[in-house]
Amino acid sequence: MIITKAWFLLVWLICGIQLHVGQSRPPFACDPASAASRSLPFCSPSVRMDARVRDLIGRLTLQEKIRLLVNNAAPVDRLGIRGYEWWSEALHGVSNTGPGVKFGGAFPGATSFPQVITTAASFNASLWQAIGQVVSDEARAMYNGGVAGLTYWSPNVNIFRDPRWGRGQETPGEDPALAARYAASYVQGLQGGGAGDRLKVAACCKHYTAYDLDFWKGIDRYHFNAKVSRQDLEETYNVPFKACVMEGKVASVMCSYNQVNGKPTCADPALLRGTIRAQWRLNGYIVSDCDSVDVLYNQQHYATTPEDAVADSIKAGLNLDCGPFLAVYTERAVQQRKLSEADVDQALAQLLTVQMRLGMFDGPKQPYLNLGPRDVCTPAHKQLALEAARQGIVLLQNRNRALPFSTTRHRTVAVIGPNSDATDTMIGNYAGVPCGYDTPLQGISRYAKTVHAEGCTSISCEGSEQFDRAEVGARHADATVLVMGINQAVEREALDRASLLLPGRQQELVSRVARASKGPVVLILMSGGPIDVSFAKNDPKIAAILWAGYPGQAGGTAIADVLFGATNPGGKLPMTWYPQSYLAKVPMTDMAMHADPSRGYPGRTYRFYKGPNVFPFGFGLSYTSFRHTLAHGPTKLSVPSTSLKAFNSTTRAIRVSHTSCDALMQEMHIDVENIGEMDGSHTVMAFVTSPSKEDKQLVAFEKVHVMAGAKTRVRINIDACKHLSDVDKFGIRRIPMGDHHVHVGIEEDLKHVISLEHIDADEEIKS
Repeated sequence: MIITKAWFLLVWLICGIQLHVGQSRPPFACDPASAASRSLPFCSPSVRMDARVRDLIGRLTLQEKIRLLVNNAAPVDRLGIRGYEWWSEALHGVSNTGPGVKFGGAFPGATSFPQVITTAASFNASLWQAIGQVVSDEARAMYNGGVAGLTYWSPNVNIFRDPRWGRGQETPGEDPALAARYAASYVQGLQGGGAGDRLKVAACCKHYTAYDLDFWKGIDRYHFNAKVSRQDLEETYNVPFKACVMEGKVASVMCSYNQVNGKPTCADPALLRGTIRAQWRLNGYIVSDCDSVDVLYNQQHYATTPEDAVADSIKAGLNLDCGPFLAVYTERAVQQRKLSEADVDQALAQLLTVQMRLGMFDGPKQPYLNLGPRDVCTPAHKQLALEAARQGIVLLQNRNRALPFSTTRHRTVAVIGPNSDATDTMIGNYAGVPCGYDTPLQGISRYAKTVHAEGCTSISCEGSEQFDRAEVGARHADATVLVMGINQAVEREALDRASLLLPGRQQELVSRVARASKGPVVLILMSGGPIDVSFAKNDPKIAAILWAGYPGQAGGTAIADVLFGATNPGGKLPMTWYPQSYLAKVPMTDMAMHADPSRGYPGRTYRFYKGPNVFPFGFGLSYTSFRHTLAHGPTKLSVPSTSLKAFNSTTRAIRVSHTSCDALMQEMHIDVENIGEMDGSHTVMAFVTSPSKEDKQLVAFEKVHVMAGAKTRVRINIDACKHLSDVDKFGIRRIPMGDHHVHVGIEEDLKHVISLEHIDADEEIKS
């Protein structure tokens, strides 16, 4: 019997292994079972990758090459190469927004993390990278199962320039330094894990560049010409894309629909070949936003003929068309000699190289073959989604320390509002099918008895028929939680907002319920963009305000954990919350970042806008208090020049390109002390004001967890070339000499001065 049981167990294990491996798709190419390609050089991993690419291109006909330049690449059966769908999405979890991912069967869903704007509020780079690692685990598992690709057109790293933008929710916020670090961290998480130049999955930073208008007052993204100064392009819009390529080593960049200064981004050689490829040294491919080449011809009328549109795009540096345009017109462009076959080869080489870096031409010897259905929606992945939601919640107001609630004093909680039992609202856009939902009502129900009333049947809140029931619930509960805000009916791709106020009669519902409530009232807001809730901020009956963004599949539990003190909130706003009056002063079409008093233009984001706000960038309260003290920081820094006459004595500044940046790296050591009574997480933010400007800019930040009564030291890197430089009106980055003021924290409770002095090149030579 013992032998029989052991034999049975062995058979069971073998069958289980076979079942798991059997779910893997057949090799994309170079299958040993296929005589078409198994002995060809491009199938040999021991051959240099560039040689493999050249070998494969040399075996393709022009027609075969062209059918590989579009997202639904055709198979090359005679060489044993299968068709491939390039378009998959993974903005905050594997998503079926693109055609490359299919849920069902062994893969009914995937972990849905908080929307990017919420995750950005954590200001936690290690969290962003960890999320990327989990998403790529699940992506590889689904690829192995034949239901997903390996090329993911995420993340969206555009600057959240205007509070009305419907896609602002997809971004890391308004600050270039924050967006840049998010971009590099998430990309590293997605792509990491491979040896050498290998890729786990291929990420894509989008939408390059100055893309942040979808549809506003009849103006759409397909026809919009973004007029951008050289200064704003270098100082703001391109910063996260540069970090994606140079720090994150991203495998792809997507050009946008809009024009920039009269040229479609997907046909601008200065932006593509000149900047991404030549300056930043992209090791990967450039893809169009979907149908962008078609748009620049048929809607923007930039090119005279379809063949011209093809030639303009490919010669500018485009490698892949999301859409059929290149497949239809490229051959005619070559026949008309507007494009050479060598141009086609050059575009294709980037695509094939990325596929080879992914292991797609290595036959059955694929990396990560151990990943399968059991590696999707794991307990650890769900826990990370919950932790991300907790870290992204921002406490905006806590009058008289009304929060956290007590399970002994707040036994009955009225849960009210159109988002109180939200499910798909919590995951925002570009989301897949989540592992499950945990709504705010469900989360709060684990801590207290709940009385539930939506108050409004929808976000639009057009009627007040259910207000009375909501008031009755609040009148008899120990505390009231109003879960309000907006959803994808108000802000999303192709839809920008017209207002920053709560929709419909939501404000009336909040005020009436607050007046009726016998206990403390907490207002919770779900949204991607900011909401002007000045009325609530000024209402003495509303004790606390929380912004949850779109907190993902575990959002309800995270909200409840914060309300009842199981989690101490540590999130910070990644964007300025403007008053409604701001909109009248700033059309969405004005791309200028800097204020211009001569025309009454107030500027954009915390760096350049000095007017009133509802809540400022970087703001967020805690249930405890923290104190910063400087342990170590440089006071003087000598800036050498690498060429004669590099220093401009008039402006007292030196070009970054004319100094040795490696010699200008310094550290600041800051002690963070938790002087309250509760353990908590805190973000140390360092802002700098240069001698030549009044505007402050975030240069560095670090997240740290500190026990109550304890102290910890945070090291912040100060890179003079990046952090102490300004961009002039010509788009040139220079380091000004003089006193640079470092401010730590939103309240600037720690200030430090670093004085920069120039060392003349002549003096260096003499010494």
